[in-house]
Amino acid sequence: MATVEPKLILLFSGKRKSGKDYVTDLIHKRLGPDVCCILRLSGPLKQQYAQDHGLDFEELLGAGEYKEKYRADMIQWGEKQREKDPGFFCRVAIKAAQQSIWIVSDTRRLSDLQWFWREYPSQSRCVRVEASEETRRERGWEFTTGIDDAESECGLDQGVDFDWIIKNEGDGSQLEEQLATGLLSIAKQKAKED
Repeated sequence: MATVEPKLILLFSGKRKSGKDYVTDLIHKRLGPDVCCILRLSGPLKQQYAQDHGLDFEELLGAGEYKEKYRADMIQWGEKQREKDPGFFCRVAIKAAQQSIWIVSDTRRLSDLQWFWREYPSQSRCVRVEASEETRRERGWEFTTGIDDAESECGLDQGVDFDWIIKNEGDGSQLEEQLATGLLSIAKQKAKED
């Protein structure tokens, strides 16, 4: 487990190219690195996958073609690992967390949420980032069978009561307003609590 008990855990989900990383990076900048950290469940998954398959871990972390080439197989491999131990990637991701606010930028499955709800019930909040298909296409998304219809993309489409739904369209002015009026103010308040 982590060495620091978190005051707030923001569990982000959303479709590919919805802008999860953009939103979580923005929140991280607003709160600051001494208050919050970004945790990626895909990081430990990609690291182990790269190690097991002799691949470049840094390239798998990027947003380019290298990752896309291995995405479908990596998803299947990750599912097999989760079947054996649903909390494995969650436990690895939080190990180095030292800050009081955790941002998990890539919760993709109900089992991810369930693990955090079970381990940190009072701190965990679910955030959904949404963007229209048109906006996602403008960002380079193209529907891919076996990826966009897999659990890793659709597992949280239903059955989750999100604490916040963030619309990430257009120039970002609405995004700033959405963050400032809800999520950021609560995170700042939690960070000040003893």
